[in-house]
Amino acid sequence: MRGGLPGLIVLLLALAGAGAIHMNAPPPAPWSDDELKAIQSLSLSALPPLPSDPSNAVANNPVAQRFGHRLFFDARLSANGAVSCATCHQPSMRFADDLPRAVGLAIGTFNSMSLVGTAYSPWYFWNGRQDSLWAQATSPLESAIEQGVSRAQAARLIAGDPTYLAAYQALFGPLPPLPGEAPETGQEEAAVTEAFVNIAKAIAAYERLLLPGETRFDRYAASLGQDEASAPDAQLSHPETEGLRLFIGKAQCINCHNGPLFTNHEFHNTGVLPAIGALPDKGRAEGVRLILKDSFNCFSAHSDDPDKNCLELRFMRTGDDLVAAQKTPSLRNLKGTAPYMHAGQIDTLAEALAHYNRARDAIVGHNEAKPLGLLPYELKRLEAFLSTLDGPLATAPEWLAPP
Repeated sequence: MRGGLPGLIVLLLALAGAGAIHMNAPPPAPWSDDELKAIQSLSLSALPPLPSDPSNAVANNPVAQRFGHRLFFDARLSANGAVSCATCHQPSMRFADDLPRAVGLAIGTFNSMSLVGTAYSPWYFWNGRQDSLWAQATSPLESAIEQGVSRAQAARLIAGDPTYLAAYQALFGPLPPLPGEAPETGQEEAAVTEAFVNIAKAIAAYERLLLPGETRFDRYAASLGQDEASAPDAQLSHPETEGLRLFIGKAQCINCHNGPLFTNHEFHNTGVLPAIGALPDKGRAEGVRLILKDSFNCFSAHSDDPDKNCLELRFMRTGDDLVAAQKTPSLRNLKGTAPYMHAGQIDTLAEALAHYNRARDAIVGHNEAKPLGLLPYELKRLEAFLSTLDGPLATAPEWLAPP
């Protein structure tokens, strides 16, 4: 063999470090009490019940869920009759897509975020520019590069479809009289906007059904501390276990990717370069500006919540440190939602981990991440652990396909 015995030893050590040889792997070190608490905090068993949405009176209404399901997949809700919500949020891809940036009527600016578990978040879009699931649904409908439908056109679709009209009236009462092609009066405009908001609230009722399901990691977390032997698929390999140890420890991933959804629902600048040919994005700093003037925010008259406590909006974080900060995405079903980052700048999980390991200076704002100094085999172990977060959705199959 070329290289002789020294070359063979180097090769075997490299393979073992990458996790390719397991037969003689040492038994995992026991978890400390603090590590066990961290692991359990990440388990899906720690996920609380779906939070209520007092701003949406039909959020949990079965009629609204079925109505929203139809609307979500209906390409007639677009300027060209070819784009629906499902165009960029495809069930087979964990309600995201496989494109760097979303493509509707045109190529968008941002990567499509998964909708799975999104009802738990207080903020929507990468910069958090809207603060409810129904408000989020209004944005792509009107966007000239996404679906590009006017509020009046959306309302006319409901009026012209007997099934839709029956569902709408059962939920919201009579559809208001719709104006013709002439410019709308103020009263007509308000009525059409109310109908448009109700359409978005029905879509949100459907999206609340999209929830993450149990993964190998969750079964492993459940098995810890049990006296009886666990099922084989509840066990993690040595590289996966050591990757979990890095995740909650040395690699500091849990600082931002915490909780059962592996996100703190906050915003961070991690020094991600802009997409090729694009200017640096202002991130959450721009999101704060937009949400304060959004006509559909928590203080809006369109909210069904009479109290309008709006604590998230009243006490949201502001300041210059939010320049270029983007929302922390969930890591569940991570491999099914590539490419990564807010504009799909990074193709693979290995490249994403290498980015955080280097933590180079941000070209705009301040990179909150610090260089980790992880070795190649440690990065491989982290990637191995992250693969255990893939699993089916905890959503009935009937909701995962067009009606």
